[in-house]
Amino acid sequence: MESTQNNPLLDVRHLKLYFPVTRGILRRQVAEVKAVDDVSFKVDAGETMGLVGESGCGKTTVGRGILRLCEPTAGEVFFEGQDIRKISKDKMRQLRRKMSLIFQDPYGSLDPRQSAGSIVGELLTIHHMINNKSEYEDRIAQLFRRVGLDPAMTTRVPHEFSGGQRQRLGIARALACEPSLIICDEPISALDVSIQAQIINLLQELQQGIKGLSYLFIAHDLSVVKHISDRIAVMYLGHIVEITDSDSLYQNPLHPYTRALLSAVPIADPFVEENREHILLKGEVPSPLNPPSGCTFHPRCTEAIPECSKVAPQLVEVGNRHQVACIRVKV
Repeated sequence: MESTQNNPLLDVRHLKLYFPVTRGILRRQVAEVKAVDDVSFKVDAGETMGLVGESGCGKTTVGRGILRLCEPTAGEVFFEGQDIRKISKDKMRQLRRKMSLIFQDPYGSLDPRQSAGSIVGELLTIHHMINNKSEYEDRIAQLFRRVGLDPAMTTRVPHEFSGGQRQRLGIARALACEPSLIICDEPISALDVSIQAQIINLLQELQQGIKGLSYLFIAHDLSVVKHISDRIAVMYLGHIVEITDSDSLYQNPLHPYTRALLSAVPIADPFVEENREHILLKGEVPSPLNPPSGCTFHPRCTEAIPECSKVAPQLVEVGNRHQVACIRVKV
């Protein structure tokens, strides 16, 4: 990883994404869903930032907000020093050459009527990155080889590929414009376990071979995130509750929610697995329509005190780039 702490590639500051809930013939707003509520983090060039949490915590919405596929309600998103919330749609379209997205579903994210070659090469045409047909075909063949696909398969359509091959097509499409940031939205969750490791290894090989390539890796599987990430941010109900490097998170988790998530990850050693602490969270994840007061995690927290329902904790530095949002954690 290249250290660029003073000038991060991506700097997300107090990002909020609220969605209105309307009712009646006049579609009057009666409430709002706080999908992402005051999220801040940075991603350096060449770094992989893992973003983890339970389903519905807002991970995917963060990624879409960064790309402005969903317009943020508030906050700032700086990419290569530019606040993307303040630039025009035309400039944002140009900037998207440097920001790509790998989708969760390798089946639904590819147009079934397009050939594999045209799916991968479509962005090259949109962004006018090729001069002639020969250059176009050479570039597509190069992208196919880079992700481990035979260039002879460019004329096939998506249903002729396996799930793993389709996700490789999605990765090749994401690489087409030579981006500096790729948002990986649960890219292996829809794949067989035997294929997941291949895709993770491919992503790592690509990062090693492309100088400055960064990932925002969104997932709910903590074991996978540990394997690929340099740093990890843990989300709960629209908030980031802990950020630190991968080793520190697993060796010294400080937030009660992080510890609960880690206690649910199975360990191969049966003796260790049987004798270690397992934390069972009570209740269900609250609705983002009506989040709890104070710390949103307090209704399920085994360590909550009365003050937790009154005070909304902020991310504070507790060590070397280790931040936690919990009033029970001593700075």
